[in-house]
Amino acid sequence: MKKIVASAMLVATVLAATSAFAAPGGPGRYRFNQGNVAGWTMMTPEERTEHQNKMRSIKTYDECTAYQEEHHKLMEERAKEKGIPLRNPRQNACDRMKARGFIK
Repeated sequence: MKKIVASAMLVATVLAATSAFAAPGGPGRYRFNQGNVAGWTMMTPEERTEHQNKMRSIKTYDECTAYQEEHHKLMEERAKEKGIPLRNPRQNACDRMKARGFIK
């Protein structure tokens, strides 16, 4: 019986800890990461958070693409300074956000 209670407590703890790492805003929010943000690896953790907050505050597709273009230029400059190629994201965040109804 003690093993069952201990197992249940462990499962509850793991689930609670896992949910703490979910994207802000809960389920259904768009997640930003190295797969959809150009230059993700060249950004500081603070810059990543700032970028995520900015992208989540955007309301229109045009605003999104304008910000995304500005961000790409900054990351291209950093990549050039470091002498490394800028890896483009596998997907366009603005297109995905529009398709999911997060922006108009």
